[in-house]
Amino acid sequence: MNRENQIQPTIQTATNDQGRYVDVAVALPIHHTFTYEIPPHLMHRIKIGMRVLVPFGRRRITGYVVSIKQNFNSTYKTRLILDLLDDAPLFPASMVDFFTWISRYYIHPPGEVIKTALPLGLDSHDITVITPTSKGIAALEEENLTPAESSILSLLIKKGSIPAKEITNKKTKNKNHKIEPTNQKTEIAKHKTKTSAENRVTGSHALIKKMEENGLVTLTSSLKKDRTRLKTETFISVETLPEKDEMSSLSRKRQEMLSIIKEKGEISLGSLRKIFPTATKLVKYMVEAGYVKTTEKQVFRDPFGDTVDPDIPPELTEEQAAAVQQVKDNLDSGFNRYLLSGVTGSGKTEVYLRLVTEAINRNMGAIVLVPEISLISQTERRFRARFGNRIAVLHSALSSGELLDQWHSIASGELSIVIGARSAIFAPVKNPGIIIVDEEHDSSYKQENGLRYNARDLAVVRAQQHNISVILGSATPSIQSSFNTYQGKFREIKLTKRVNRHELPEITLIDLKKYKDYRGREKLVTPELTKEIAACLARGEQALIFLNRRGFATFPVCEACGEAIKCRFCDITMTLHRDKDAFQCHLCGFSSSASMSCPHCKSPKIKPLGFGTEKIENLLKGMFPHARVARLDQDTGSRKGATVQILKKVKNHTVDIIVGTQMLAKGHDFPDITLVGIICADLSLNFPDFRAGERTFQLLAQVAGRAGRGTKKGKVIMQTYNPDHFSIEASRKQDFLQFYNSEIPFRQALSYPPFSRIIQLKISGCDMEKVKKHAIAMGEMCHYFLNQLRQEYKDNNRGENLPELVDILGPIEAGIPKIAMRYRWQILLKSASAQILNNLVRCMIQDQKKFSTRDVSVGIDVDPYFMM
Repeated sequence: MNRENQIQPTIQTATNDQGRYVDVAVALPIHHTFTYEIPPHLMHRIKIGMRVLVPFGRRRITGYVVSIKQNFNSTYKTRLILDLLDDAPLFPASMVDFFTWISRYYIHPPGEVIKTALPLGLDSHDITVITPTSKGIAALEEENLTPAESSILSLLIKKGSIPAKEITNKKTKNKNHKIEPTNQKTEIAKHKTKTSAENRVTGSHALIKKMEENGLVTLTSSLKKDRTRLKTETFISVETLPEKDEMSSLSRKRQEMLSIIKEKGEISLGSLRKIFPTATKLVKYMVEAGYVKTTEKQVFRDPFGDTVDPDIPPELTEEQAAAVQQVKDNLDSGFNRYLLSGVTGSGKTEVYLRLVTEAINRNMGAIVLVPEISLISQTERRFRARFGNRIAVLHSALSSGELLDQWHSIASGELSIVIGARSAIFAPVKNPGIIIVDEEHDSSYKQENGLRYNARDLAVVRAQQHNISVILGSATPSIQSSFNTYQGKFREIKLTKRVNRHELPEITLIDLKKYKDYRGREKLVTPELTKEIAACLARGEQALIFLNRRGFATFPVCEACGEAIKCRFCDITMTLHRDKDAFQCHLCGFSSSASMSCPHCKSPKIKPLGFGTEKIENLLKGMFPHARVARLDQDTGSRKGATVQILKKVKNHTVDIIVGTQMLAKGHDFPDITLVGIICADLSLNFPDFRAGERTFQLLAQVAGRAGRGTKKGKVIMQTYNPDHFSIEASRKQDFLQFYNSEIPFRQALSYPPFSRIIQLKISGCDMEKVKKHAIAMGEMCHYFLNQLRQEYKDNNRGENLPELVDILGPIEAGIPKIAMRYRWQILLKSASAQILNNLVRCMIQDQKKFSTRDVSVGIDVDPYFMM
């Protein structure tokens, strides 16, 4: 290993020429690569995109080969690669520049960028294992140890040996806090989890080291191999059939097995076991006798589990045909960016299908991104009906094995069309010809932890690097994409009519301020909406009722003392879930029994105020007892396959009323839904975020677009407290241009995106005072390095001042000050120049020990989307 690469901020330019040395990116918080020497036995096998096992300090860890070179000049002695972990590259050499760009732009270590891109479980590394010694066991029996030493040795004797991380990791004792509802006694008196005794055992690195020096424990290194591997299975085929006399001397079972193997030509050992329970023993005998041979083969884990009938491409509308032709004419002319803005139901997916067909006809691949996993099933079925078994899917709902198989099939070129959520932008397609981002405005494309990337933006970057076309599609484009269009960076293609030539649904605003029930409380379902639901059901049609808030009651309050029931680990109110009989925190997942007493005054009188989808579902079941009512939100759709099953019921019309959150608002096509009821259109307007109006317009326009997509005209009842707000008025008219022209002056006046770029520093830790102190220090560091950059610019430009202003907002306590026992502060850096912001933060992270400490972490969020 060599440290000369420390001067390099990211990965070196990739070359795949055979050489003696490789540059390796390691999945550690280090912003440079390391050079290793290739041992002779691996000299002609290593390629860019493969994983290697390398020595790193005293450990062995996984590294990613990003370049190969013949010569290397350094005073440092290079170390040898220990092992090659792949038979074939996991990503093509052409993607190294893509990873480099991501590392630079998002200020994220290159090795961690690549690890994020790859399927989970591909991470061989050393772990330190602690084992008790005989001296340690004797010392425990003699009771002459400290309490901490006694606790650790007791745990070790119970388990034999364990990874040191389980003891030294401070998070261990809280690692299970996201659990199912606990009873009141457990929640109040004990802990947020049913924490076991061993999870409460913790010790510092220094204590473990001291125990080793005293001979109480031993520390050994053990290689932890990949959790996820390719699945193989043993197949049996005939080698040499025995002669007739020899055959007759075999047992009846052996004769029957040979007959089956001969008939099948090749059969798996697993299949033979179903016929012959002792197949393993029988096969072993026949291999030794030379009658059969065994072969290990990879078994593909199918993520679909069903077949789809081929479809017949429909005739395109004039607008669709023009859209396809415009992109098709430029498909071979290099990098092109398009914004496909079509009203809901205008047939954008069919345009995507035709464009992917054009790419395939040119022997190129395609990547199609969809924002939600719930939409992937619908999209992949349409693509499978058109392209058969050429389709690969990539998303987090797949098992790790299925994901790995899909990845290898893409990397080998066997599958060339990839459909998936945001992580599919990393798919190792060898020769992509087009990249499509459906519902490009959706916030789901932004990753909120780790590598905080935006897949929509990465789609544009990857298309530029491959010199191909990228399509961003939406009925409600983001302000950023629309601004880029008006600036001439994108070409806009409009689809202004629905494919069935039906009009957009009629939208009626209902002012909720005018409605109260007989007790003076607001009515959740107004008379107008009730009447429309009844009429819809009488016609045998379906209704969609939308509320972007799950649970039964979102603001439980103690009637005795007036205190809200808050999560003890986050600074937010818990939500009552009647079906789980529990209060639940929607940030950290902590639950407690719904029969709990007030934690402040111990009164059992908890009043469930507020409302969510669960309450609306119960209300509608009471109002329309003969209707079949279902609910789709994160609670009902979290189990594997549950979302698909609920959507299938809606599609098959075995549900009359579907109640749901934004999971229902995007992309779904339900021909029999003619009525959409929006319970409260104002919820997303209340966030202290400059994008609140944009999110509101997009969400309302999208959910309204679910009505009337079949042969019958649709209707929307939109209940609101702010009927005059420009976001709600624009969504009523389904007029994006009206919304854009109202919103963009505010953005410009306040210098918010798209007129500036933002980097958010997220400061968090378990000690409130330490977090505050570190946040203040970070603010001072921002000003210090900004002044340095200004002075450097002045010195290098004849006294001229830095042309772009930089605003440093904060440090300030975050909008949600505490999540999962971590106190949170933030600093916003804002400037018209992304490069200046990037340079400023890079200066700050040079001293990593000052930037983040053991007690306080600092996350870097470039182009943040949620700033609470």
